[in-house]
Amino acid sequence: MEKTSTATPSRSVTVRAITVLGAFDATHRALNLSQLARRSGLPLATVHRLAADLIEGRLLVRRPDGRYEVGARMWQLGLLAPPTALRELALPHLQDLVAGTGHTVHLAVLDGPSALVIDRLAGSRTLPTRHSPGGHLPLHCTAVGKALLAWSPADVLEQACAGMTRHTPYTLTDPRLLRRQLDEVRQTGIARSAQEHRLGVSSLAVPVHGHNGVVAALGVLAPLTTPRLTSALAHLRTASASASADYMRSELDGGVQQAEPPPGEPAP
Repeated sequence: MEKTSTATPSRSVTVRAITVLGAFDATHRALNLSQLARRSGLPLATVHRLAADLIEGRLLVRRPDGRYEVGARMWQLGLLAPPTALRELALPHLQDLVAGTGHTVHLAVLDGPSALVIDRLAGSRTLPTRHSPGGHLPLHCTAVGKALLAWSPADVLEQACAGMTRHTPYTLTDPRLLRRQLDEVRQTGIARSAQEHRLGVSSLAVPVHGHNGVVAALGVLAPLTTPRLTSALAHLRTASASASADYMRSELDGGVQQAEPPPGEPAP
């Protein structure tokens, strides 16, 4: 599906450049000028000028066939983002979790109205998730999404409740029931999903904590036919606790920039 945009001439050059970069995704890694214009919603001449500037800044590269790709400098800048530091800190614990359970695991952070997968490791006893790092998952019907949503700001919760898209016959679409589930997640620290996002797949997730609250969710996925997925819960809690401890230690050491506490809450 082609992206659409509400781009207008009054938008700043920076915003329009970001719109051009946003035309790329996992299924559109190389685009010609016409495709860039169509997917960004910007005039062809504007995209041509912006593309030249982005190439000069090494944020885009032009291939010999004339198509454009995201440049290596974007990757370098991405390595500076907090989720990258979190991924590096959590990776050994994800590996231990896969070894202990045999199941596929993934790590996700809140990204606007969805969960952004920042790492995924496939297990030997289960089906891999279809979402690779960089992919997005809905908040209302995935275990990692619910684990993030339970501690999200009120506006994120309201947005999630207003957009409860049905993915399978088992997807929860009643905001009242979702709020009830999230209350339980906050009480138990465990989020669950059974065929709500993908038929035949169940999942469990727990939050990863920083000094100022939940920074990520760590989930385990398995076929619905797998007996006793809850047997993985002890391993999941251990991995989450270890990742949380490492992340908070990194915050204190200055390796991860601490987020500002929500309004009305004191800084740690």
